[in-house]
Amino acid sequence: MHEECHTANLLGAAALALSDVVVAEATRAVGTSSSGAAALVVLSTDPGLSVTELGRRVGLSQSAAARMVDGLEKQGLVRKEASWGAWVRLQLSDVGAQAARTLLACRSDVLRQALNRLDDGEREQLGQLLSKVLTGLYRQAGDAERICRLCDRHACVRNGATCPVGQADRDHRASHESDHG
Repeated sequence: MHEECHTANLLGAAALALSDVVVAEATRAVGTSSSGAAALVVLSTDPGLSVTELGRRVGLSQSAAARMVDGLEKQGLVRKEASWGAWVRLQLSDVGAQAARTLLACRSDVLRQALNRLDDGEREQLGQLLSKVLTGLYRQAGDAERICRLCDRHACVRNGATCPVGQADRDHRASHESDHG
């Protein structure tokens, strides 16, 4: 029991420390809030989202998301495009797309530095273990977008690899379809 608590505590400390460093570096690199940084990364892979959906994916209420988007628009990172009715689609500007690439590069550098004490075998083993942990963190539809809001989606599926969170989402949706179909 002590070892389980110890490991859980180490995981919690490592997760928080990595989060702090990643968010600090990413936000410093492009001058946004942490939710703004996540919004840029989300829009880089899913352009055309509404303010409400973007807010859901980065963990903000609709009103907080609207304020964040207004700030990103003032910085020239995001533009609003009218859609049908009062609905607005969000797109990255060219500057916003570059900012998203910069954010992901900063994130990647921080994470690679954190892993540099591990040898290749240890990194591979850690990758397998983290896949299991992430799969366990997935609970319901919509979790994938929230969990992966600052992920480099291309890095996760490089060389035919499967994103564990994306797979958990597909499995969840398939089980619900079979339950209702």
